Amino acid sequence: MKNKIININFIETPKADIKNISDLQNYYRSIKHLIDARIAHWKKAWETASDEELFAELVFCLFTPQSKAVFCWQSVCALAEQGMLLKSNAAQIAKVINKVRFRNNKAKYLIEARKIFLDKGIPKMREKLNSFGNGALLRAWIVKNIKGIGYKEAGHFLRNIGLCMDLAVLDRHILKNLKLLGAISDIPASLSVKTYLDIEKQMKDFSNKIQIDMAALDIVLWCKESGGIFK
Repeated sequence: MKNKIININFIETPKADIKNISDLQNYYRSIKHLIDARIAHWKKAWETASDEELFAELVFCLFTPQSKAVFCWQSVCALAEQGMLLKSNAAQIAKVINKVRFRNNKAKYLIEARKIFLDKGIPKMREKLNSFGNGALLRAWIVKNIKGIGYKEAGHFLRNIGLCMDLAVLDRHILKNLKLLGAISDIPASLSVKTYLDIEKQMKDFSNKIQIDMAALDIVLWCKESGGIFK
């Protein structure tokens, strides 16, 4: 599969020692052109990507919990190159994705996701996802119906395909930085649905206050930690 999304590159950025909102805004301005380019790439995905490419993005997000994103994407690429995203069994998938943690379970999740989005072996991603008029409702449906996907992964998927750009992708790095910057008062021990949505609202309020869009805020906080933009 020749896949526009799969050929995405890691964009290196400087890391930053951010202690306050002013530091964050200055850092954001310094890398805004790179962030804007990546967001434009995601938005273009929804306009131009094939249904198989959209399914590849879903599989990536299925693989990411407790695994390195780069390894997960390499695994998706390997499956796509071998024609295994849409036609393979769990054992075959698990053998290919050997750098993904809990690969046996995640191989089974991929098989289950096919049952939802494939019709006679043909992916119907755009048709299904486009039937929802509300990003929050679509995310909730994904979490309920796709095994292995939580609110973080669902938001990550919908952002990466350019469909919903204002959903939080909350992980420990983002939570740590939201607390550092005063956007939230505490980091919860666990993220129930209610807690996730409460923090998402606080992050949106913070985003509006500092005038950095949600998708860009997520990226700039990631760049601060990792020194680059990936997915």
